[in-house]
Amino acid sequence: MDGGGRLDQPLMRSGLQRGVGAEALGAPSNAPPRRRRARKNRLRRRFDFAPLRNRLDRVAWFVAYRAWIDRCCLRIARLPPRGFGIASSVLLLVATLGYGSVAGGHVADIIDWLKDARDQAANAAGFRIAAIALTGPKEVSREEVLTIAGVTGHASLLFLDAEAARARLMANPWIADAAVLKLYPDRLQISITERQAFALWQKDGTVSVIAADGTVLEPFVEDRYRGLPLLVGKGAECAGHDFLAVVDHYPAIRAALRASVFVAERRWNLRLESGVDVRLPETDLEQALDRLAVLDREKKLLSRDVVAVDLRLPDRVTVRLSEAAAQAREEALKDKKKKKGGDA
Repeated sequence: MDGGGRLDQPLMRSGLQRGVGAEALGAPSNAPPRRRRARKNRLRRRFDFAPLRNRLDRVAWFVAYRAWIDRCCLRIARLPPRGFGIASSVLLLVATLGYGSVAGGHVADIIDWLKDARDQAANAAGFRIAAIALTGPKEVSREEVLTIAGVTGHASLLFLDAEAARARLMANPWIADAAVLKLYPDRLQISITERQAFALWQKDGTVSVIAADGTVLEPFVEDRYRGLPLLVGKGAECAGHDFLAVVDHYPAIRAALRASVFVAERRWNLRLESGVDVRLPETDLEQALDRLAVLDREKKLLSRDVVAVDLRLPDRVTVRLSEAAAQAREEALKDKKKKKGGDA
C-alpha cells in the first residue's frame, strides 16, 4: 500500500501475475497434454494464434477456458484440405461409371479400348510391328496363327506378351510347340512345330483325326485322311501308336488291315478287309502275330471262307467258318460217311 492506504497495484493485474508465476513455477494447470510435434507444426502453419494469445493472456476467462480453446483449434486443423470436395466428386463419378460398366457388361469393351489406346501410344513411339517372320505352319494358315497370337494391324511390339501368345498358340491342337521372339524395335519372329495326322479314331459313332500322341486334331470330314489307319474304341487313341508299330512288322497283315479295335482297353482285335475278325491275346502280341503270318503263308488262312480267327490261347488256334462254308463242310462230311457205308 502507499501512504494513503491504497493498493499499490490493481487486484486483477496482481492476480494475473500470480497465475503466471504459478505456471512458471510448474504448478498444475488444466491445459491438455502436449501433442506431437508434427501436429503442432501443422496447426501453427495453418493458424498462427501467437499474437492473439499474447493479448488474451491478460483476460482471466481465457486462461480458464484455454484447454477447451486448444481442442477447438485442433479440430479446425483436422478439417479436410483444400480441394477435398472436388476429389470426392471425381471419385464418386469414377465409382459410378465403374459400377455401370460392370452391370452393363461393358468391361471387356473398356479393356479393349484401353489396350488400343496403349498400343497406339507405343506405335507412335516407334514400336509398331513392321515385319513378321513365320516358319513351320502347314495345316494352320498364317492368318490363323497371327490371330491366335494376338498380332493385329494396330498391335505394338512393346506391349505384346510373348508368353501369353505362345500359350494361346499351344492351345491349338495342330500346334505341338511354338516360339514367339520379339526383336526390338519392330520385328517379330514366330516358329511353329505342327502335329501330323496319324490315324482316324472312332468312338461313339464319331470319327476324328488324331495325332500320334492321341491328340484329337479335327473331325474327319476331308477325303485326304481316308487312307489313314482306323482305330476303334475307348483308349485306342493313346494306345494305337505302339500297337500299329508292332503290326507294321508284318506287311501282309498290315496291308489287309481295315480297322484295329481296342477291346475293354486291354487287348486288340484286327478287322481285315475280307471281313475276317482276328482276336489277339492281351499279352505276347508279337508271338500271336507270328503264328498268324505263318498260317496265312502256309495255309492261306486269311484267304479262306472264315469269319474269325482266335489266337488268344497260346497252344491252339480256333477258326470259325462262315455259314456257307460250315454248311458245305457238313455236306462234305455226310457224303464221306455215305461212301464209307457203301464200301462196307
